Amino acid sequence: MNPAMNAPSAPPRTASVRTVKPARILSWLQAGWRDAVAIGPLSWGHGLAIAAFGAVVLWFAHQQFLLLAGAFSGFLVVAPLVATSFYAMSRSRELGAPVNVHMLLSVWTGWQRARISEPGSYWCMVRFGLLLMLAGTGWVVTSASMLSLASGQAVHNPMDFVQHVLLAKQGWLFESWVVFGAMLAAPVFASSVVSMPYMLDRKVCIRQAINRSWEVVLENPLTMALWAVTLAGLTVLGMLPAMLGLVVVMPVLGHASWHAYRDLLDTSGEVARELL
Repeated sequence: MNPAMNAPSAPPRTASVRTVKPARILSWLQAGWRDAVAIGPLSWGHGLAIAAFGAVVLWFAHQQFLLLAGAFSGFLVVAPLVATSFYAMSRSRELGAPVNVHMLLSVWTGWQRARISEPGSYWCMVRFGLLLMLAGTGWVVTSASMLSLASGQAVHNPMDFVQHVLLAKQGWLFESWVVFGAMLAAPVFASSVVSMPYMLDRKVCIRQAINRSWEVVLENPLTMALWAVTLAGLTVLGMLPAMLGLVVVMPVLGHASWHAYRDLLDTSGEVARELL
């Protein structure tokens, strides 16, 4: 009898964090652009859908600017969930698999075929997505309440916001709002910067994904800070021309985030999730 047959198998190696220089951000954006161009209508179509949703929110809340400001800043919190389709498209392209609507439908409905108690099942992404949605909703409500109570004035449009919040004569309302928002957004960003693509790519649970995401941030503080500013800055720029810029910005950032994950984590020793 071969002794090797009785030897216990080695446990799978957990993902290791790589140190990445800030200059790599440009490479991620370039790779994101290449993916968006190569995938074509399916990727741009997702960008168009996101831009259309933003336009609908703008139309409904155009007279409630405090709610609108919170909604658009809250969008940055739930962006990792929104970008799931882009991660899936980039992953399939990387693996040489078909990138089509059937693949995306399989990704978004994969939880229906998974056991809720199974470690590393698709349910982990559902739970994490719900957490991001709760965080985003909480910020929208908190932001609107904070500005409304502190300003003591009705803020119905951008000019009201500039007059009563940005250029408030007393206190530091706008600065406090920005700092408070950053304090809430920072831990969410640290928890989610690679979590969703990691869970999509490998059979890991929420705790593992969040732990690795924090390790990535702690190992690459400058790079991740610049990446956060890049994501936020380009998203805001995409919103400015009547949301039309999001048609291009969201696909590029979504695909780029996949390449950031692949750069920042070495997952070669972990169990890969099957393509559905």
